[in-house]
Parts: sequence; C-alpha cells; structure tokens
Amino acid sequence: MLQTKMLEDVEAIIFDMDGTLIDSMWIWPSIDDDYLAKYHLTKTDSFHEDMEGMSYTEVAQFFLDTFPDLDLTLEEVMDEWMDMAYDKYMTQVELKEGVHDFILEMRRQGKKIGIATSNARKLVDDTLRALEVEGLFDSVRSACEVAAGKPSPDVYLLVAKEMGVHPENCLVFEDVPMGILAGKNAGMRVCAVDDDFSRPQEDKKKKLADYYIQDYYDIKKETYEVL
Repeated sequence: MLQTKMLEDVEAIIFDMDGTLIDSMWIWPSIDDDYLAKYHLTKTDSFHEDMEGMSYTEVAQFFLDTFPDLDLTLEEVMDEWMDMAYDKYMTQVELKEGVHDFILEMRRQGKKIGIATSNARKLVDDTLRALEVEGLFDSVRSACEVAAGKPSPDVYLLVAKEMGVHPENCLVFEDVPMGILAGKNAGMRVCAVDDDFSRPQEDKKKKLADYYIQDYYDIKKETYEVL
C-alpha cells in the first residue's frame, strides 16, 4: 500500500484539471492568439498572468473589459472559445503521466477524489467522458459555479463539502500559482505539479506549495520535494 509523508491524514485528493490532471494547457495560447488575430486585438505583456486562476466565465468577462471594442456578449465569447477548443479536448488531450494509477490506488485506500477546475463545466464533463475516467470522481465542480475563481478558495471548499471531508484533510494538486493559493486559502495542503506551460513560474510555485512533483510516479517513488 502506498504510504508517504505527503499522504498522512489525507482523506481526500482534489485535482485542478488543466495542466494538473490532464495535459491540456498547450491548447489555450494558440486559441488566444487565433482569437485576438481574428478581432485585431493586441494582448498586453502580462496578459496570461492577469488571467491566471480565473474561471472560464471570469476570463470571458476579462476579455470584454480589456477590449471594450469587442462587440460581443459574454455568452458569445464563451461559445466561440468552446467551438475552438472542443475537438482538441475530445481527441488530443491525455491524462498526466502516472495520474490514473495514482487515482486508482487512492480509491483502493478509500480516499475521496474530486476535481476543482476553472474550466467550463461542459468541457470538463465531456473531457472526462472522452478519457473514460468520469466514474473515478466523487465531486466535480467548476469555478464558474461559485462566487469567485481562484485564488479564492470557493471551488475547493465546495468540493470538500460535497465529499464530506474537512479542508485540513484534503490534499490539492495544482499547476499554477493562483491555483496553489486557492488550495492554501482553503486551508488545504497543496502539491505543485510540473507542467510545460507554468515551468517559467517554477520557483514561485515552490514557494507557495507544500510539495512539488515532476509526475505522479514521484509520489510512489518518494522522490517528490517537500518544500
């Protein structure tokens, strides 16, 4: 049985989705660039950093606020992004290395498994079905379903509540600083996960998190970093 310091007193595992549970962050920069080019918009230097952690709905509102000449409704922006991303999620996204085996082991140990994501709920649900893993999770929630996106703890607290687990007994896996902060603000321990998209922020991730892994096999091998 897998027993490590990281898992002591842990009754539930909560995953962020993009960049943490699945390898999908590569999709969004190209969508942003195509979308901006289509409407002749110019992004700021801090564009992606400013959006970090926001829910899908909040990001759409951020676009409308940042580009006031964009004559579209919130729903039109979100629907267009969905059309641009959907096929890639259904056919090209894969689970992060080692995460499937890790989830199965945690379920064998009786731990609850949840997802707290910033992505749109339809995209989340359909992606989990496409990967044939939807039955592995006890709670799946989007930050679009709570008052505020990450770094607010709202979505993490909702998932913990639905699973009937106190925040201090939850272990969060996250790939970006704002997500890590959301887990910490919820009173949970957080393990940062390596991902190509957020690798330039590795030092910041390590300063905020309790643990750091390159992939989920690090947990079994006990080669993760205790921070």
